[in-house]
Amino acid sequence: MSRRTATQLLAADPFQSVWVSANAGTGKTQVLVDRIARLLLAGTAPHRILCLTFTKAAAAEMADRLARRLGAWALADDARLAADLGELLGPGAEADLARARRLFAQCLDVPGGLKIQTIHAFCESLLSRFPLEAGVSPHFAVMDERTAAELLKDARDRVIADSATEAAMERLAALVDEMQFDGVLRELLAGRGKLARLLDRHGGPAGLAAAAYRAL
Repeated sequence: MSRRTATQLLAADPFQSVWVSANAGTGKTQVLVDRIARLLLAGTAPHRILCLTFTKAAAAEMADRLARRLGAWALADDARLAADLGELLGPGAEADLARARRLFAQCLDVPGGLKIQTIHAFCESLLSRFPLEAGVSPHFAVMDERTAAELLKDARDRVIADSATEAAMERLAALVDEMQFDGVLRELLAGRGKLARLLDRHGGPAGLAAAAYRAL
């Protein structure tokens, strides 16, 4: 008996457009791996598949699970392979054993491997391919978290020491203490897009400050 539910089989069907929402540990990764495997079995070229995740750990786990499955198919005997494919494809589906055995080698031949990566890595690859269109340097590098934190600290120190921001810092000091200041800075960075729109709407920092005081 198949370990996959009818809902999981439907979600893994590459000819269906689906949205999966489930708690941790309920089989979402298995469904995604099943969906990729079924795309490959249906004849989709490995280099045409793109799978995006939020974290590097999730991308690595999916790539590992798929590689182990395709590797097992390449070595399995006919009876075991037919059983695995029957479970994956569901009742009544015809399994192409020869195609399944070739998938592991086909995926290995893809330059750079199957594209199972994080959203950030995908965006970085797009910028690398089209730097001029994106308005970035052709030889840009993505800043790591440690460097970003160091640059943020330097920028914060320069703002605090700048006489031009003295009045603003005095107003802020009346609202938050030293320990809370970093939290305020993190919130501003997280919402910098919204802050930029507010600055534009109110004609700059002075106008935004005046609007904020009126709201208080």
